[in-house]
Amino acid sequence: MADDSSGHPDVLNATAQGQLKSIIERVERLEQEKSELAEQIKEVFAEAKGNGFDVKIIRKVVRIRKQDRAKRQEEEAILDLYLAAIGEI
Repeated sequence: MADDSSGHPDVLNATAQGQLKSIIERVERLEQEKSELAEQIKEVFAEAKGNGFDVKIIRKVVRIRKQDRAKRQEEEAILDLYLAAIGEI
């Protein structure tokens, strides 16, 4: 019997098929984990809101904390400059 790939170049051999299946299954598991984490994050924000915190501001704080401090300070300085230039501060 001939190798799967010799007669049909568009057919993957057994090794490639196994690798592809493994990759797809890993991505599916990670997508499921991502969905579960997103649900947990949603629950934490609901808890924060229930305790009287402003969720929009918490999201902003989380985003800011992810940034590099020097880059954030540079962006804030430029923002202040632009706002001053248009008479907003």
